[in-house]
Amino acid sequence: MRLRGASFAHAYAWTPGLSLAKPARGGDVGAITYRAATVGTLLHPDVLAKRAGAEIFVVGSGPSVKETRVGDTGPATAILLNGAMSLIGNEIATPLAVAVEDERFVWRHFDLMRAKIDADLLCLFSVGVIRAICELDCSWLADKRVILVDDIRKPYRVRRRSIAELAGLASATVSDDGIAGFSDDPSVGVFQGGSVAISAIQFAAYCRPRSIGLFGIDISNADRPRFYEKTGDTAKSGIAGAEARIVGHIVLAHAICQRKGIDLINYSPVSALRGTAIGYDPRFAATPG
Repeated sequence: MRLRGASFAHAYAWTPGLSLAKPARGGDVGAITYRAATVGTLLHPDVLAKRAGAEIFVVGSGPSVKETRVGDTGPATAILLNGAMSLIGNEIATPLAVAVEDERFVWRHFDLMRAKIDADLLCLFSVGVIRAICELDCSWLADKRVILVDDIRKPYRVRRRSIAELAGLASATVSDDGIAGFSDDPSVGVFQGGSVAISAIQFAAYCRPRSIGLFGIDISNADRPRFYEKTGDTAKSGIAGAEARIVGHIVLAHAICQRKGIDLINYSPVSALRGTAIGYDPRFAATPG
């Protein structure tokens, strides 16, 4: 397949050398191939759904995590985003999964991934993240349990979809302005919108829990060091500049979750979500002192 033009500009995510065979059904296993060698497997999102329970917590790395009792979440309930995986073995002994969507995190923090991700932990990785890992050490994927985070707008080896094409997908909901979206089926793809939290919420909703709680999805203070970073060692983030787009996606997710009977709850005391219908729930607020 010749990948040319703007409709295939996202081909950079899998080139050079990466080939993915997606599992078609829940019981199937797909393959990750890099430079003609099979280096890992791909699992269906059903594997995540079978492991999940009535509560799922999506834990970001916003500074407000330090102002919450995130450690009071139960075992196998938290999807840890990016650097929030540093909580593994500390506040969170056993997460449900980790999620990384931006390959820049791999280049900057692959040592952290090596230290925190074991063979039993489910990994939600984008195409670009998988390719970046392969470029650094493809052998690391051999025993990992990877579920693909595919961009429904710009899918793996498929031309970029128009708003009309997205609206025609049974699993997709697109906002009236075409900016925000929500996917009911992550095996088809998820809407990405400037924060891996958006993708994680769609995966969480697919599991049909009673509630999805958000920690450290601050958005409004993304220029401050993440809770696991030191001042002066902060990686640049595009989140602050994309605040309206991110909030729009999460507000749409909130409305869809309500229709599904799922509570989408914000536990971050400083989140931009406080000014929306989602608001703030102090259930996990840090105790004084």
